[in-house]
Amino acid sequence: MLDAFFQGAHQVFAFDTLLYMLIGSVAGIVAAAIPGFTVTMAIILTLPLTFAMEPLQGISVMLAVYVGGYTGGLISAALLGIPGTPSSVATTFDAFPMARNGEPGRALSLGVWASFFGTIISTLVLIVAAPPLAIVAVRLGPWEYFSLIVFALTIVASLVGNSLIRGLIAGVIGLGLATIGPDPMMGRPRLTFDMDLLSPGLPFLVVLIGIFAISQLLGEVEVHGKKVNHALIPKSIDFKTWEVMREVLGRPVNLIRSSMVGVVIGALPGAGGSIANLLAYDQAKRSSKTPEKFGQGIADGVVASEAGNSATAGGGLIPLISLGIPGSAVDAILMASLMVHGVSVGPRLILDHADLVYGMFIALTVASFMMLVVCVASMRLFLRVTDIPKQFIVPTVMICCVIGAFALNNRVGDLYLLGIIGLVGYILKCLDYPLAPLVLGVILGPIAETNLRRALMSDGDWTVFLTRPISALFLAAAVLSVIFSIRSIWKAHKKDNGQKGAVV
Repeated sequence: MLDAFFQGAHQVFAFDTLLYMLIGSVAGIVAAAIPGFTVTMAIILTLPLTFAMEPLQGISVMLAVYVGGYTGGLISAALLGIPGTPSSVATTFDAFPMARNGEPGRALSLGVWASFFGTIISTLVLIVAAPPLAIVAVRLGPWEYFSLIVFALTIVASLVGNSLIRGLIAGVIGLGLATIGPDPMMGRPRLTFDMDLLSPGLPFLVVLIGIFAISQLLGEVEVHGKKVNHALIPKSIDFKTWEVMREVLGRPVNLIRSSMVGVVIGALPGAGGSIANLLAYDQAKRSSKTPEKFGQGIADGVVASEAGNSATAGGGLIPLISLGIPGSAVDAILMASLMVHGVSVGPRLILDHADLVYGMFIALTVASFMMLVVCVASMRLFLRVTDIPKQFIVPTVMICCVIGAFALNNRVGDLYLLGIIGLVGYILKCLDYPLAPLVLGVILGPIAETNLRRALMSDGDWTVFLTRPISALFLAAAVLSVIFSIRSIWKAHKKDNGQKGAVV
């Protein structure tokens, strides 16, 4: 075992491997910072470049892109209010308001340090607890997955501010958008109205860019005509990286809880950072003594989201290494890379290729430190975005969004959808409807439908959802989630009415 560890370390710490990993880390950060480009796309572009490398060297480079990509989405989320990747959706809730309040440096630093510690914690869990967690994850059937999605959908109630009805309406709109296009099980067209534009469905990334990016940019154009300030966020920058590190470590409960949420969600095949960041944010808000401050630029919100989504990096490797089951699309690409090099992925991976597995553990840790160094060193460069006048940055970001939407499938029709969805998002925003529940509905709708149909095809008795312990646990948590949210909103209204009475 010790020999295998040193063999893996020797390969990872080779100069050429470290150099390639550094390049990969920078590439992952930059790619994820561009709205519309995801971690998966960055990994796919990296895969052909690793074919000529040794197996561990190639995997190490891809892990560097992986870790960098989970952090890169923070940059546009904090500075532009546009999540660079789906796993950064919840980061916009507090990082962008914090930047708008004159603390862009603090917002970025909080996210970077939370991502770093989240990845390190998930790596430790991966090393220590991979076998038992993987066994639990692989035993979950469609009943458990559907109940998990129902639980995740109830988070809508805690992301809607003081209007439960508006939040639920936005969530239903998201679920409705998810039903347009091919049936996820049979491939038959649904709700396309014989329109070629709708026949492929609504690509999730097009919806994400339209709802968050285009609506945000339209709002900036409107505000530009009313205000003298031409910057997206204030120019006064307070940049104290090491103080922020102590601030993140001063929230150990939130940091560890959010990281563990990311590990568990990452270990569930098909879940990933897009769910983990919302779940971690939700749990942080529920556990806070001041939940009303979430969404206004509170540090706990940034820490929870970034620690949660970054921790899925280690969590997703748990079922891959232990059982040969990829936890996400990115893990599936990592698995394909190993298979191209003739490495059989499965329960015997750690027995037959111990040096490779230990090397992956080391590479994931090294990639975390590289991401941290790159982000801290280039932080001031990222913050230069604040000096760019709005009349320049808005069209530039708009062009990046259009390129990202088109590059996904190379379909001109997606650009029409982008404009329509962006306009819908802008209208909903003007009407004070929250956009996060809509995006959550689009993400989770197809997963919920697929698992519900699989469960009913396996056993038509719906009571199985209640008799399987883990499924029943998730459904009970969903009920409690709704009750807790209604109670919190009711208490907030009562508090507001009390204050108004006191003023009168």
